[in-house]
Amino acid sequence: MARFTITGNYLYTVGTSQMGVFNIANPINPQLKEPVYLGAGIETIFPYQNKLFIGSNAGMFIYGLSNPAVPAYLGGYSHLRACDPVVVEGNYAYVTLRANANSVCGGTANQLDVVDISNAAMPQVRKTYPMQNPHGLGIDKNALFICEGNYGLKVFNATNPDAITDNQLNHLKDLHAFDVIPLGKNLLVIGEDGFRQYDYTNPESLKFLSKIPVVSQ
Repeated sequence: MARFTITGNYLYTVGTSQMGVFNIANPINPQLKEPVYLGAGIETIFPYQNKLFIGSNAGMFIYGLSNPAVPAYLGGYSHLRACDPVVVEGNYAYVTLRANANSVCGGTANQLDVVDISNAAMPQVRKTYPMQNPHGLGIDKNALFICEGNYGLKVFNATNPDAITDNQLNHLKDLHAFDVIPLGKNLLVIGEDGFRQYDYTNPESLKFLSKIPVVSQ
């Protein structure tokens, strides 16, 4: 799950309770700025259109970057306690909640929340969909990729936020999927047994490209 991101000349990192801010205009001499306290249970960070979207085990928070050295809180929404990655495209944030009694996240929900962020100060849940065991997710041009742990990788057409699960494009069941990054036309998938790469030019028919295996010791 993403714990850091670069936007312009700034690097942003998240720990369990605060955001680190670094000016990297001069990469060999990065400048640490004042950290931003975010609250407890912080998990992920995602940049989109001059904003940072922070996922925590209790909700999602939006910070504006009008002054990139001092991210400013804009708004957020709360949900049941659960593990919580987030990605964004257009006017919607996509948040997966995962039940995991054995982790610090806790929680009992396995679901996808589609959140309307057209008003960053007042994000609203547009729709909630049941999932099996959702982990990381990614989106590119309305192709929504959701890692379902031992249940594999699912691909949806997210054009209609009110009918996402009715528009499932693909389901790779023969792999464990923990996190996913759509990059250009290459899809990077991370699981317990290694790192896979697919061509997602056609999301309905992912083309396997390569795998770097990881063997547990």
